[in-house]
Amino acid sequence: MRVLVVEDEKKVAAAVRRGMEAEGFAVDVALTGTDGKWFATQNEYDVIVLDIMLPGINGFKLCAQLRDLGIWTPILMLTAKDGDLDEAEALDTGADDFLRKPFSYVVLVARIRALLRRSSLGEVSLSYEVGDLTLDPNSRRCARAGQDIHLTAKEFAVLEFLMRRPGDVVGKLEILDNVWDFAFEGDPNIVEVYIGYLRKKIDEPFDRKSIETVRGAGYRLVPSRE
Repeated sequence: MRVLVVEDEKKVAAAVRRGMEAEGFAVDVALTGTDGKWFATQNEYDVIVLDIMLPGINGFKLCAQLRDLGIWTPILMLTAKDGDLDEAEALDTGADDFLRKPFSYVVLVARIRALLRRSSLGEVSLSYEVGDLTLDPNSRRCARAGQDIHLTAKEFAVLEFLMRRPGDVVGKLEILDNVWDFAFEGDPNIVEVYIGYLRKKIDEPFDRKSIETVRGAGYRLVPSRE
């Protein structure tokens, strides 16, 4: 899942980014409303976390502008502690939900996952099942043939992206764009490394071959093949 955080308080933005990346999200951060608009119009996101008080373009105006541009990515707006009027205006300008500052990080993640479940754009279901392989983003549980499999946050994110599109050929750069953040400047072959990690955990112990390599095109997740 790819999330855009538009927040001008650097410490808050950094803390949210670290926490969400630990949950397996790919996170881009914009410190101004102007930069937030650029990110939102240049990339596809599953959710946008948007503060109100921003330099350049405030959160209300940015939300309204994105809706006017036909960008219907779910928006979670961060409002003031006693901001009843802020909350009303947030919803009026097109936000899908709001969260008062200061907020609990646990609640923030729960709100984001709730938006993802409700979003028809995100194509997110409560859980995924491909053959005897199951994945539940809410409980962070992966299992095959009823046996739990421990995955790191990034392994979980790569597998979740593949399981959202079972049977489709997914390119390496597409995985990179959706699982790693905009600022990633490392070796694109990191995708191959994580595909290898996944095969060792979800395929080899069960004598399966569910992650196929399509030469020159990418990878495809298929029902269990012994």
